Amino acid sequence: MPSPTAAQETAQETVVRGTVAEGYEGVREEFEATFAEERAGHSAQLAAYVDGEQVVDLWGGPGMEGDSLTGVFSSTKGAAHLVVALLVQEGVLDLDREVAHYWPEFAAAGKESVTLRDLLAHRAGVVGAEGGFTLEELADDRAIAEKLAGQRPHWRPGTAFGYHALVIGALTGEVVRRATGRTMQETYEERIRAPYGIDFYMGLPEEHEPRVLDIQPMDPTPGQKRALLEGAFGPRSLTGIAFNLNHARPTVLEDLPNHRVIRAGGPASVGGMASARGLARMYAAAISGVGGKEALLTPATAADFAQIHSVGYDVVARQHQAFGLGFGALGDKYPFLGARAFGHGGAAGSQAFADPSNGLAFGFNRRRYGFRDDNDPQVARLARAVAEAVGR
Repeated sequence: MPSPTAAQETAQETVVRGTVAEGYEGVREEFEATFAEERAGHSAQLAAYVDGEQVVDLWGGPGMEGDSLTGVFSSTKGAAHLVVALLVQEGVLDLDREVAHYWPEFAAAGKESVTLRDLLAHRAGVVGAEGGFTLEELADDRAIAEKLAGQRPHWRPGTAFGYHALVIGALTGEVVRRATGRTMQETYEERIRAPYGIDFYMGLPEEHEPRVLDIQPMDPTPGQKRALLEGAFGPRSLTGIAFNLNHARPTVLEDLPNHRVIRAGGPASVGGMASARGLARMYAAAISGVGGKEALLTPATAADFAQIHSVGYDVVARQHQAFGLGFGALGDKYPFLGARAFGHGGAAGSQAFADPSNGLAFGFNRRRYGFRDDNDPQVARLARAVAEAVGR
């Protein structure tokens, strides 16, 4: 029998595999359609839970399996701030206490009045460090926190908001460590990931490395290349500082989780490794409970953290954004969801959220770093297909 051609191999590899529950067949069709429209080599996973039961488990593309792990970038912030929500719910942390109450060194340079609420809402203005961070520092939340404790805010805290892209998890993580004696990563592992069987790691054990797929670089069209050049920002701009472009060796974001030091350290802003199953299961555990275990969050806590605290022009991202506390306000991003939907997406194109109004938990993951304007429409289509299936 002759060997298959490269085109045939690609076609075979992009066949969508996995299962959907009855009534969710349209979700599979929509997922298959995204592969037909993507450029060659696209790999992705999609998962969803409703009321704690999995209803979608799909994957496809070269090298991709249902249990493959990739870097999920800022979707990690959802895991980190689920820890914070749990500790607030238990009375260990107080949203309206000054950060300096837990972490006295943070009071330096005009930050003494910044509350935990302000910090979670990206209103503190401490988006990066003068001179930036080394790769090893970015992998170590305590190193980031120590470097930022004395940093002067880039705006008067509370007067504006801007995405603390690479540092928010280190800042809130230091509050967790000071209040509990345990790191954000340790608390997440002990209280959330391990007991709920969640395939989403902040600090990937060596034994799981064989499941890892490196993030592939963006493959922009000529038009997209022009748009990237036209929208470029300077390394010393607010955006450049927030994304660590002001360092002697600027961060190449799409390559960040491909370094073992990042995967092992699991920095709480960007270092998570997950499958779509893990992304969705974490949010199902948050609002519904899974595997016979009760929900991590009460409806009141989930509503508090989903409530919009910062909305409008984000001075770092330079676009409209809406944040709750540590989470994106997904009801603003996807108006077909409930007003109290909350979650977080990641740079390569991952997206994960909970919609308490219909018990939905959603996770999407892709391997190739997507162009900035391509990810949201694709994810929105898939999220809408799932939400409409739930509604039926």
